[in-house]
Amino acid sequence: MEKRVELNRLLDFYGGLLTDHRREIMRMYLEEDLSLQEVADNMNITRQGVHDAIAKAQKQLEEYEAKLGLMKRYQFLQRALTECETALQEKTEDAFEKALKLIKEIRNSER
Repeated sequence: MEKRVELNRLLDFYGGLLTDHRREIMRMYLEEDLSLQEVADNMNITRQGVHDAIAKAQKQLEEYEAKLGLMKRYQFLQRALTECETALQEKTEDAFEKALKLIKEIRNSER
């Protein structure tokens, strides 16, 4: 299940870089939760063709993430912003220092 969630996130970030054919197969498989046979029937291809397209698309998506790191960066920024917001709500000197440290981490990650 966790792998499907990760694949779905990768599809959100990099789906536009896939061919229309592979993107549609991945969308049906991940978002509509169709079986391989159901996707094959909808696309008028074989079940093996769907399996191969999913495997190739998965490899492509993982390669894009390895090279570009957009999903990892997005997750880092979301975590840092949440922690910063929580710290600032505390309104203590330590919390402000923690928030400032997180802001510096965000800035340094841009370099």
